[in-house]
Amino acid sequence: MNTSSSIRDQFLSLCEEVGALRFGKFTLKSGRVSPYFFNAGLFSTGEAIAKLGGFYAHTIVERGLEVDMLFGPAYKGIPLVTATAAALATQHRRNLPFAFNRKEAKDHGEGGHLVGAPLAGRVLVVDDVITAGTALRESVQIIRRQNAEAAAVLIALDRQERGQGERSAIDEAQRELGLQIASVASLDDLTQWLRADGNRSQILKSLEDYRARYGFQ
Repeated sequence: MNTSSSIRDQFLSLCEEVGALRFGKFTLKSGRVSPYFFNAGLFSTGEAIAKLGGFYAHTIVERGLEVDMLFGPAYKGIPLVTATAAALATQHRRNLPFAFNRKEAKDHGEGGHLVGAPLAGRVLVVDDVITAGTALRESVQIIRRQNAEAAAVLIALDRQERGQGERSAIDEAQRELGLQIASVASLDDLTQWLRADGNRSQILKSLEDYRARYGFQ
């Protein structure tokens, strides 16, 4: 891997290749009609999820996120945190423990909501995106109930989009929860990636129009 920009270009190319990043017209939960859609659940082969974990791990190292362990919120966060922990160990020699939660508590065996290492120290939440921020708040509550510190959050794509108010969901979460939030790529990166491809002018225009209406810097 060479430069940060090339890393993000590689990440976006992989997202489109596996179908996780698509262009067209997509109605979001907010009711907005977006010219693009991102779904990390479509990283559904061993090779794809291994590569994705590598991009997450690279971002942790690049951004200098100093944490003691990783946490993946159910459900999409489970394969993400597993792949990221594996990539950190094999590619960067950082052998961090990780854990994830169940949606419903198990009433037999070891029981409880949590699986994996005990939550302790500075915890990095690994997820795909932040929309309303509800899932992130739930993750922070889980971590704090175990007397651990929710130190930072790493997501795949920052849409840099306003929430229902003037701020983005990410900005609101950072202010409310006091967390550092990092992303593998952002809408800025997506725009630059499309601009570099001379055959994407119509998609780029749709994205820039959408950003002018709903974007947040």
